Amino acid sequence: MTAPLSPPPGPPDPGGARTSLTLAATGEPEPLRADAARNRALLLDAASRLLAHCGAANLTMESVAAAAGVGKGTVFRRFKDRTGLLIALLDHRESLLQAAFLSGPPPMGPDAPAAGRLHAFGPAVMRHERDHHELILASRTDPLRTFTVPAQRLRLSHVALLLRQADAAGEPDLLAHTLLGSIDTPLVHHLACERGMALDRLEQGWHDLLNRYGVAG
Repeated sequence: MTAPLSPPPGPPDPGGARTSLTLAATGEPEPLRADAARNRALLLDAASRLLAHCGAANLTMESVAAAAGVGKGTVFRRFKDRTGLLIALLDHRESLLQAAFLSGPPPMGPDAPAAGRLHAFGPAVMRHERDHHELILASRTDPLRTFTVPAQRLRLSHVALLLRQADAAGEPDLLAHTLLGSIDTPLVHHLACERGMALDRLEQGWHDLLNRYGVAG
């Protein structure tokens, strides 16, 4: 389980070679007792099996309760609603991506130059979200919730930090929103599935935006 994200950080030190950002849970910031953690793992295992079998659109709180052998109220107490359950399912998947860009090897990890990390980040996010697009799209019931999920706040902080380190032209926080907006899951899904754009063309769009901001890969 990934660690919770602390309150939004202030502007990072642009001279630092490494970030001080930490892994962020996507939807469950509070620490759990051992028995609660076991119950949560049981429910998520049941939900993952159902997800693989019937898809996100058919995943319900009732079906998860039945698969886990517990009452429906147990699932609601743990995740509050279906969106909370879907976000929790994304948590482990997101933690793998976070580990890659916070502490992994180059070109995404902290030993690579900021510009190179930025150029690697966008395509990695697109590939990650392509693999989990059904789950991500099903969890997007509240458009504003996207901006408050800890994992998204971590992505914004990370990209803004690298933009500062790379001396990008413009306001780093606003540029970070623009960059991440260009690879948001619904947009990428629409362009790839409805418009038939190849993923490498979409990845090139990320590189083009960075180059326009003065961040050469």
